[in-house]
Amino acid sequence: MKRPLRTGLVTGSAALATAAVAAAALGIGGGTETPQRQAPQQATAPVTRTTLVQSEEVNGTLGYGAPTPVSTATGAVLTWLPTPGTTISRGKAVYRADNLPVVLFYGALPLYRPLHVGDTGDDVKEIERNLTALGYSGITVDTRYTAATAAAVKKWQQALGRTQTGVLDPGTVVVAPGAIRVSAVQAHAGDHAQGPILSYNGTTRVVTVALDVALQNLVKAGNPAKVTLPGGQQVDGVLATVGTVATPGSDNQHPATIPLTVTVADQGKLGGLDEAPVVVSITSAKAENVLTVPVAALVALAEGGYGVQVVEGAGSHYVAVQLGMFADGRVEVTGDGLSEQTKVGVPS
Repeated sequence: MKRPLRTGLVTGSAALATAAVAAAALGIGGGTETPQRQAPQQATAPVTRTTLVQSEEVNGTLGYGAPTPVSTATGAVLTWLPTPGTTISRGKAVYRADNLPVVLFYGALPLYRPLHVGDTGDDVKEIERNLTALGYSGITVDTRYTAATAAAVKKWQQALGRTQTGVLDPGTVVVAPGAIRVSAVQAHAGDHAQGPILSYNGTTRVVTVALDVALQNLVKAGNPAKVTLPGGQQVDGVLATVGTVATPGSDNQHPATIPLTVTVADQGKLGGLDEAPVVVSITSAKAENVLTVPVAALVALAEGGYGVQVVEGAGSHYVAVQLGMFADGRVEVTGDGLSEQTKVGVPS
């Protein structure tokens, strides 16, 4: 019976199936028999126990995330605008119109109506939460706009130099998830507030990636990532968001993509970089504490499947193996008698 033929493999089940079919069609192999002649100076590699990690490398951009526009239609005269790069926190002016501040509140719900005593809703809770955070006491943070809420609004209006009506006008507030960084300013002092005024993004740098939709099944939120900066330094990150709406591609060279966001906890390691190209290695799967051999150690068996040539002293025999994860030129294997430091044959 002929000895099994060692075949080169690439990672991926389709490549494995093709190699196995080709081996069987050629009548290659002979299961687990000891070959009649031992090749001189057989090259070997040990079976190792390790953790395999599959990852995908993609290009990304390090910056402050996608900008969000701020627009208004009040028609007031813009009297002050921040400069790009300015950081603004809760309660501070985002811009001034008719020389009165339009300030930042934190939240997720844009204000869409004037709020009066008797109104109820999540927008009321959002306003009360911000007023409380700014030190205006006497409010119960709930969904009801009460006389106590109106009293706090009057105190807040007085502090801003506005008429104390107790009615909260949505045009006096910009709502964002947290502190903002002004990324661009579209308007000029003296313009009437009609249309886009400025754009902002977050204050924490993130990596944005336009991922080929064909790779979507390899990633999920929470996966670890490694970000390689322009100078070669690597920093740890986490895949924070995976978009679900694809941006259409123009052709085969520019396929449809989905947006990914990678967060980096240690911002100090990013230096002063902004809008910088980076490479992101996203971990898609992991197999911990498994036995592995070099991919080159696999041989196709005539009866189907794969095996490894176990080398013991001057002799050897073949052991059928079940394959698991492929990564970094190694493959997870299980088979009778295999353990750490077992020697397996590899091409010399």
